Amino acid sequence: MKQALFLISRLHEKGNRFIVDMLKKNGMQELVPSHGDILSVLYHNEKATMKDIADKIHRTKPTVTVLVDKLEKLDFVKRVKSSDDNRITYIVLTEKAKQFRKVFEKISDELNTMFYKNLSKEEALKLDEILVKML
Repeated sequence: MKQALFLISRLHEKGNRFIVDMLKKNGMQELVPSHGDILSVLYHNEKATMKDIADKIHRTKPTVTVLVDKLEKLDFVKRVKSSDDNRITYIVLTEKAKQFRKVFEKISDELNTMFYKNLSKEEALKLDEILVKML
């Protein structure tokens, strides 16, 4: 019994391998799965501060800074000073990232299909419920 953490870890590894393969197939091998967390936040929000992103993806600000720096070098995001308060810097998507959204969503949909393929709808809902409860 008590294999949940091991199995969840294996699923995480399998998911990351799938994402890396799909990114390569779509010519985006410079991205890594953890960049997806940041892009997802920004696809759902017009802009976000480093703190907002860190809180939403449950990572430290230094980790988010490293990931955002890489995304900025790849021209997926840019930093924009707030017009209301010069102390605040927002992270926003570039046109390149906006054009990548369809590929991002396709990879995400295919990952979810792969992950839940052997489960009934009821089992998938129950699994999600259990995992949320465990968190």
